[in-house]
Amino acid sequence: MAKTRKQPRPKAETPKGFRDYFGAEVTQRAEMLNVIAAVYHRYGFDALESSAVETVEALGKFLPDVDRPNEGVFAWQEEDAAWLALRYDLTAPLARVYAQHRNDLPIPYRRYAMGPVWRNEKPGPGRFRQFYQCDADTVGSASMAADAEICAMLSDTLEAVGIARGDYVIRINNRKVLNGVMEVAGVLDPSDPEKFAHERGIVLRAIDKLDRLGPEGVRALLGKGREDESGDFTKGAGLGEDQVEVVLSFVLGKERIAEQLASIAEPAGKLNADWEAKYRSISETIEVGDRKSLSVDNQEFTNRLTCTYLRSIVDNSVVGAEGVAELEQIADLLAAQGYGPDRIVIDPSVVRGLGYYTGPVYEAELTFEIFDDKGRKRQFGSVAGGGRYDDLVKRFTGQAVPATGVSIGVDRLLAALREKGRITAQEIGPVVVTVMDRDRMADYQAMVAELRNAGVRAEVYLGNPKNFGNQLKYADRRNSPVAIIEGGDEKARGVVQIKDLILGAQIAQNATLEEWKERPSQFEVARGDLVAKVREILVAHDLGQA
Repeated sequence: MAKTRKQPRPKAETPKGFRDYFGAEVTQRAEMLNVIAAVYHRYGFDALESSAVETVEALGKFLPDVDRPNEGVFAWQEEDAAWLALRYDLTAPLARVYAQHRNDLPIPYRRYAMGPVWRNEKPGPGRFRQFYQCDADTVGSASMAADAEICAMLSDTLEAVGIARGDYVIRINNRKVLNGVMEVAGVLDPSDPEKFAHERGIVLRAIDKLDRLGPEGVRALLGKGREDESGDFTKGAGLGEDQVEVVLSFVLGKERIAEQLASIAEPAGKLNADWEAKYRSISETIEVGDRKSLSVDNQEFTNRLTCTYLRSIVDNSVVGAEGVAELEQIADLLAAQGYGPDRIVIDPSVVRGLGYYTGPVYEAELTFEIFDDKGRKRQFGSVAGGGRYDDLVKRFTGQAVPATGVSIGVDRLLAALREKGRITAQEIGPVVVTVMDRDRMADYQAMVAELRNAGVRAEVYLGNPKNFGNQLKYADRRNSPVAIIEGGDEKARGVVQIKDLILGAQIAQNATLEEWKERPSQFEVARGDLVAKVREILVAHDLGQA
């Protein structure tokens, strides 16, 4: 008789590209999302929780860098031959929700959504196949006031979670301006939008890599192509020199304006008399009085000048001129609310990778420096992005429905807050009530109940109580601030011992024997004063009631 083969044990490991989240990370994320939700709610946005699964048809073909809808997503086929997939973002599901329930929703419809999304892409350092997003969108309004509101709300959100003003900038551009540039560069034919689609895709991806590759790297990708350090060659868009220069004039507009302004500025910071000759071609819309009163480094002036510069590049393109006018309108609306260019600026280098954007696009970038894995300084980078997508709902209804919104990368924003010291990787654990006599578990549970009813996070040690040292080790591992001790002697005398674990650790690390004796970290108090003393210790460590 053949011997039955033993079933191998499964490997205890997460699938490639996925990870597990433990206590502190989950708690910190929830707390941050609550802060964000409060800002969104204050702006009049309502919460929406849509299905994690959508039909592949509903998701569409908008995942970055893929051409077919079943690439880049986790998809499967049902018995009825319908293809379903996990959502890859929170915007495509919103389009389906709005189209399905539009008769029951207010117009415009403001909604926010938070939750995990899934992308079937190659994982890498810090790049996972499942991650959290936090979105806010307005559907049904074509007004640039909706875009300005999203940018203002994003600014308020970053400051509410702990990103100080000066540590971030929200950069705005417009896809219509880019389309105008493409038209001037000869890679967009308004009468045949599908023509040159392949070349435009390469141009968009090249521009989006400006921060990583620099101007020369982008120039190479716009032309014949680029060979990286490893020798791998990436084929370019094949544009001619004149075409490349048009695109680069757009992408590098902010830098080129700054360089030219600096070259003609007087030491005092005012524009000098050479202005008229050097900028006559792009300064017709700026009043002479403004030129005299605004300094070169005045960002409001730079925003206006950037728009004038962009208008000169898009030349006779109707769609390009419309995009510039929208940027000017957004800047004016934000300025009227007090959101100046110290927080929100017009920046032509912002492209955004998704193909469904049709108008203004925006990106929130954190500007403080961090050290990368190799010890090099670099800016933290983008934590949020979005834009206007007026054609997304149209896929379902056949009618144009304007929409605009933003998505926050939750994990990246949490990482930024840790870098700035706004939150720590380890959270404070519960007060631990130790067990000195397992037959008196009811007494210990009564203590925990009193603490919890007073709003203090607490638990009873539920392991083997035989070794008291192991109980204190457990409390240390839980990062507990306080341990409660009541043995038979304490019970008879009507007292408890309260051990301040935070102070004890500080004394053990830094104090001499004499200082340790002068600063005891364990207190004996009457049983009835248990809650009051624990509160006192927590407040002393700035933990409130934990």
